[in-house]
Amino acid sequence: MKKILLLVLAAFPVLMANAQKTTDKIISGQVVGAGDQLPVPFAQIVVADTRFRTSTNDSGSFSLKVKTDSVTLEIRAIGYVSQLQSFSVNDKNIRIVLTETQTAMKDIIVRGYNSPRAKTEDKNFVIGNASETEARMAAPGLVHTQPILAYSEEVNTNEFSSISENKYHTVKSEPLSTFSADVDRASYTLVRRSLANGQLPDVDAVRVEELINYFDYNYPAPQNQDPVAIHTDLAVCPWNPSHQLVRIGMQGKRIPTDNLPASNLVFLLDVSGSMDAENRLPLVKEAFKLLVQQLRPKDRVSIVVYAGAAGTVLPSTPGNQKGRIIAALDKLEAGGSTAGGEGIQLAYRIAKENFMKEGNNRVILATDGDFNVGISSDRDLEKLIEKEREHGVFLSVLGFGMGNYKDNHLETLADKGNGNYAYIDDFEEARRTFALEFGGTLFTLAKDVKLQVEFNPAQVQGYRLIGYENRLLNKEDFNDDKKDAGDMGSGHAVTALYEIVPAGSRMPAGGTVDPLKYQQNTPPPAPLVQSKEVLTVKVRYKTPQGHKSMLLQEVLQPGAKNITECPADFRLAASVAQFGMLLRSSPHAGKSSYDAAIKLAVSAKGDDTEGYRAEYIQLVKKAKAISESVAKGE
Repeated sequence: MKKILLLVLAAFPVLMANAQKTTDKIISGQVVGAGDQLPVPFAQIVVADTRFRTSTNDSGSFSLKVKTDSVTLEIRAIGYVSQLQSFSVNDKNIRIVLTETQTAMKDIIVRGYNSPRAKTEDKNFVIGNASETEARMAAPGLVHTQPILAYSEEVNTNEFSSISENKYHTVKSEPLSTFSADVDRASYTLVRRSLANGQLPDVDAVRVEELINYFDYNYPAPQNQDPVAIHTDLAVCPWNPSHQLVRIGMQGKRIPTDNLPASNLVFLLDVSGSMDAENRLPLVKEAFKLLVQQLRPKDRVSIVVYAGAAGTVLPSTPGNQKGRIIAALDKLEAGGSTAGGEGIQLAYRIAKENFMKEGNNRVILATDGDFNVGISSDRDLEKLIEKEREHGVFLSVLGFGMGNYKDNHLETLADKGNGNYAYIDDFEEARRTFALEFGGTLFTLAKDVKLQVEFNPAQVQGYRLIGYENRLLNKEDFNDDKKDAGDMGSGHAVTALYEIVPAGSRMPAGGTVDPLKYQQNTPPPAPLVQSKEVLTVKVRYKTPQGHKSMLLQEVLQPGAKNITECPADFRLAASVAQFGMLLRSSPHAGKSSYDAAIKLAVSAKGDDTEGYRAEYIQLVKKAKAISESVAKGE
């Protein structure tokens, strides 16, 4: 009897494995749109009459375990007609084609979280009137029998710095254009968040240069000892064919992670009451866990939190003690007021106590920007950050949440702290920031990076810099090494676009001035050597520990091509520029349209390994639908 029992027990794992093989079957495929045949990300795939479901990834692909040889799937996605289709597990390379809805999007549920803490009387939450399908899409896996609670951005205290768009300048009177490099991309994710919520973004949340710089462009890396390389090209402007579009790209050298200097990091985490939402502190924890996984033994991490008061929850800990660091993150809970200033002071003190002379010393602040307790004024806080920057401790800022978001505050803090600024709206953005771009996010390759463009009046009548309104510098600032500017990390790229008026063409309205009354109205002396060059780009930068800048130069020759004949990356940048101008209702948008932006983006999609370009195309489509709905008064 014992022998029989032993034989049965020995055979049990094999029997279970075989049973698993016979019961678990896989159906996989891809969902695309009927119009453009592009992948549809985030589509919901549901086994009919069951709770089994999955969603497509950025490439529109899905894989789903089923229990039978054939199933009926319901496929649904915002902006598309839902459909039912039957499939067999023997079907290979399933391709599901969804047809776009003909009506403009309205009553779309906000992409938020149905938190048990939410109260209907809370001004930041409203009852949504989305359909049951949309409600399920907002929170996959949940069946809502009551109206869903969704985060409202109609009533909010979000704050953005006002932007006055750059105007045209006449080359003969203003031949130099000077600005600071910018690799921030918070504006793109803020725009994405608004559109996902069925709303057009606040106009001042749209910083066109940050939209453009959200994407990776295939600029060649430096071939010499310089940390950055300059690239230029020229096209006929797609939204104003009588003008030309200049693209200036800078590519930073990519340093292997193992060769990067050791890091002394202080996580400064907001755990105040305003962070008590699923897309705030819980997302902060998951984001920083991604960063912890990238740390090396030579790196060190401290964790400081602030609410009613600031405190240290983890002293400086080696990067190979990942379990200890993650355990400290897991214990955090939100509640209390916001002693932001006090928290920053403590974080800087700890950073200095563990300072690495040849290393990367950085405070990483994660907050919704609601600083209401601590240092008495914003200017005092900025002075503190500027002072610590000069001592070698930099500040990076990550924003979370919406409804009480202080974008203007966080952007300023990052600028003053020689760090980058990102808005984390979901786990995928956290993964990109901390897992895919670890070196560029944390390690400064070149600091105080400034650009100055000199236009040749023989070739250019006038120009307009697209974006960078809050990064403009005086022409004298370019050679002033005391003037702070932007920073570039390992592998980072910077892209800038100019719309130029060719010599002999008519300047746009607002781009000219009346003749002078008290001085002669003679043009500047002609150049000593007549040149066909369109412009010269000059770049100044300092090494991370340096105080004296170095100079790089590159010239652009004439020969504007039709945008369709330009590299895919140039076409994408031109598409994003149009998108940004449309969202801002820019007076300089010319013949820009959402359809034109989509067409350019589709032609520039390329391999798109991470799916960012496909996602962008969907965003433009959403913006178009919402704009049409608003225009109709719906």
